[in-house]
Amino acid sequence: MSPTPSLPSAVSDELGIGASERRLPANGIALHVVEAGPVDGPLALLLHGFPEFWWGWRRQIPALAQAGFRVDAVDQRGYDASDKPAGVQAYNLDALAADVVGLVRALGRERAHLVGHDWGGLVAWWAASRHPEAVDRLAILNAPHPAVVGDYMRRHPSQMLKSHYVALFQIPWLPEAMLSRDGFAALRRALVASSRPGTFSPADLARYETAWRQPGALTAMVNWYRALKVRPPLANPRITAPTLVIWGEQDRFLEVGLAERSLALCDAGRLVTIPDATHWVHLEEAERVNRELAEFLTA
Repeated sequence: MSPTPSLPSAVSDELGIGASERRLPANGIALHVVEAGPVDGPLALLLHGFPEFWWGWRRQIPALAQAGFRVDAVDQRGYDASDKPAGVQAYNLDALAADVVGLVRALGRERAHLVGHDWGGLVAWWAASRHPEAVDRLAILNAPHPAVVGDYMRRHPSQMLKSHYVALFQIPWLPEAMLSRDGFAALRRALVASSRPGTFSPADLARYETAWRQPGALTAMVNWYRALKVRPPLANPRITAPTLVIWGEQDRFLEVGLAERSLALCDAGRLVTIPDATHWVHLEEAERVNRELAEFLTA
């Protein structure tokens, strides 16, 4: 599979900078990316979470590109314009991390900075543990290392309650029916109710709905959760790459204790908490997050 040429597109107007998009081969599938910044700049891969797509990084792409990075915001497998392989096993963490390494190679690099939010953060943690040779620096936004989640929930029932929806997502077909009903009203409500007022505009929600409506996308998105049951073993969860964790303390899904437990696995890690921010810290506190990311990735 050969890369699709990078083509100018409407994203340049949306982001206010020169940007392009293309599909690249990675790990046997094709992944859609939006690119900006100098071609020879340090590579920063931006990995979104559920239920976003590359548009979730709309406030980081221009800032990091202007700071001199070659930014690739990825539609991860199953999302938006990327391939959507069938079956739950296709979305296990080893496959998702292999996508990241494959994308780094497809971009002609040996290593990259990884920036991940939510599920994208879990993938970044896993990739840095499993493929340390491919990761320069690791920046995580409101996402725990998968290796600490189970034990943390057993010790903190409050987190287990916050994660109750994960059990619901294990049921066949029902989550898709519930989430897609009435024009994806449940997903829209989840974004708005869990964020500060004004974080997601009507235009943003319309963009998300377009991505959710892509054939096969909703089942693929839920399959990320279903694949937790087939999570591969990880012999060594430690992180050798320098790591920055940014955490909005008003996260209604994930407790800040998960960040602290995750940092315990890092050889060189630092935690930045933002008291008034929610799970969507990268959108609500974009200026602060962008400054922290640029300073950390250029250190």
